[in-house]
Amino acid sequence: MAMASYVMTVSQNGQVSIPADARARWKTRRVVVVDFGDRVVMRPLPDDPVEDLEGKYEGRGPTADQARRRSRREESARASRR
Repeated sequence: MAMASYVMTVSQNGQVSIPADARARWKTRRVVVVDFGDRVVMRPLPDDPVEDLEGKYEGRGPTADQARRRSRREESARASRR
C-alpha cells in the first residue's frame, strides 16, 4: 500500500476535510481520531464494527468450547488437590 501525505487547513471550528481518494479507499463515513500527544492518527471505522470482526480470528487459538473444557478441567484439578 502506498503511503500518502496531505497538508490540510484546520477551520475555525476545528474541522479538516479528508481527501476524496482517502475517503474512497476507506469506504466509510466514520473515523476514529487517536491523539498521541505529538501527532494525531485518523483511522476508518467500519459501519458495523462487530460484523467487521466476524471470522477475523478464526482458526487462532482454542474455540470457546475447548477453552471452557480446559478451564473446567483445571478448576477440577485444583479442587481435587485441596
